[in-house]
Amino acid sequence: MSLGKLIVRSVREFIVRMLLRDKKVIKKSIEVKEDSMKLRVVRFSSEEDSTNGLLFDVTDGEKFLCYTLEDEYRPMEEKVITETRIPEGTYRITLRTVGGIHNKYKKRFSDIHKGTLWVRDVPNFEYILIHCGNTDEHTSGCLLIGDTQVNNQIEKDGYIGKSTQAYTRIYPAIAQALEDGKEVTIEYINLK
Repeated sequence: MSLGKLIVRSVREFIVRMLLRDKKVIKKSIEVKEDSMKLRVVRFSSEEDSTNGLLFDVTDGEKFLCYTLEDEYRPMEEKVITETRIPEGTYRITLRTVGGIHNKYKKRFSDIHKGTLWVRDVPNFEYILIHCGNTDEHTSGCLLIGDTQVNNQIEKDGYIGKSTQAYTRIYPAIAQALEDGKEVTIEYINLK
């Protein structure tokens, strides 16, 4: 195993241990039903132009899904439209079946696309989506996902790679849960 892979694995395992050990860090902003799917974004590096994170499925334990990239943090009173990440909290996800990304993905991912993953009821934000992209220039408050990640202390805009690969791997299970009538939630946590 290469040194880089060993470091990534160690960091991932450390974060999971921290989350399991100290559940006080976790804030609940909505009640989650038993018959549901629960996702969690752990933001571990917040820099001037981007935020790096990890996405987990926490429905039954802690299963790492992929890396995430978002815009940078700003207090809500200083929010800049298309340049600010959403606040910590737990939000519902539904399928959005209108809009530009939906129409694009309907063609691009015709074999799996049922609607765009839409993070709902975020205070002071609208149309927060989970989609493909590589840098903070590809997001407007949305959550980008990928299978590789570059340290955003080195790469100013942050960078995640293999975004399509991650999307096509994790999207079907989330969309299926929604189609089966399950409540799907996503919790955003900031590590300090």
